[in-house]
Amino acid sequence: MALKHAVLAALLDGEYSGYQLAKAFDAGVANFWHALPQQLYTELAKLEAQGLIAGRQVVQETRPNKRLFHVTDEGLAELERFAATASKPSFIRDDLLVKVQAVDRIDAAPVIEQLTERARLAAAKAEIFDQLLTRLRGGRDEAEFLAGGDRIGPYLTCLRGLGFERETHAWCERIAGVLRERGEAGPRP
Repeated sequence: MALKHAVLAALLDGEYSGYQLAKAFDAGVANFWHALPQQLYTELAKLEAQGLIAGRQVVQETRPNKRLFHVTDEGLAELERFAATASKPSFIRDDLLVKVQAVDRIDAAPVIEQLTERARLAAAKAEIFDQLLTRLRGGRDEAEFLAGGDRIGPYLTCLRGLGFERETHAWCERIAGVLRERGEAGPRP
């Protein structure tokens, strides 16, 4: 997947400025695609030059003018082509897992601290996803929303983010506990 596909998918919800797109990425897309604001602005320019999105200038009296972008028919066709291609499995690259892999031969205390911090961060992100899912449902329960909601794609990706963060939290807590117990039992032969 290229950044262009993530941007096109994010723009399906309406017109966004570059700033609004960056906020949308932080809220809903960041759980499966990371991009810096500078990368998003560069990608918007490329997509507009390719005719996959169109922008319009909005004149503002008390602030600088801004450009709002939306997906064109060509952009939607590109998303259709992308959706029809086979997806490759993703791979985990996580320096914390390298540290856990080596924990038998290194001081476990800093690794335990990092696991505890990662668990805290995952719990906070899970809470954000919970709030976002509630907002996306708009007062409906999940089954009702999934059966009849207008646009469920962002909801489904947030569900994945929520599950990932909850599992990360549980794993980090468990592994930190295991390492603490092993440390209290004394060194291993």
